[in-house]
Amino acid sequence: MENLSPEFWSDRYQTLNTGWDLGTISPPIKEYIDQLEDKSIRILIPGCGNANEAEYLYELGFTNVHVLDFVKEPLADFKNRVKDFPEAHLHQDDFFEHVGQYDLILEQTLFCAIDPSLRQDYVATVNRLLTPKGKLVGLLFNRLFEGGPPFGGNLNEYQTQFSKVFKCVKMGSCYNSIEPRLGSELFIQIQKEAVRGSLT
Repeated sequence: MENLSPEFWSDRYQTLNTGWDLGTISPPIKEYIDQLEDKSIRILIPGCGNANEAEYLYELGFTNVHVLDFVKEPLADFKNRVKDFPEAHLHQDDFFEHVGQYDLILEQTLFCAIDPSLRQDYVATVNRLLTPKGKLVGLLFNRLFEGGPPFGGNLNEYQTQFSKVFKCVKMGSCYNSIEPRLGSELFIQIQKEAVRGSLT
């Protein structure tokens, strides 16, 4: 789809047409991060945009945070704000082609930005990038939109898609969304299985 090309997203940032950006970390993700104890876990924030979540994590002392976006503009803005963030942890990359292994992937508006025909590819990519027992945690829209992006969906649809690959799929209505999104977000926690031991 033409409106999902790199040029489309670059133009949105250049014209400050970024209505999805809250300007701060979303409360549900902040609450989840606040209970994490191991600050060395390897975290990926794909489709990071202005990366408010990464900035918060970095300020808390998390040492292995990686941000990824399709286009350079939000990454440059983030680097300007968080000047000592490791250069090697900034990835201008296509999520579906990214290579790495992560204990936690944070979902905040990437899933709703991609063409819905790619959602099963998204699930497969998450599975590939997660370490055994790694988690995908974040927010999905539980509503429909005219056109897109954003592209919406519903709980049953998402459970069906993720359950094709993951056995541990937890999704529920989000009680602490920002006011404009109250009642239209799901908080998700999806865990990859541990590697089963083999008999030798």
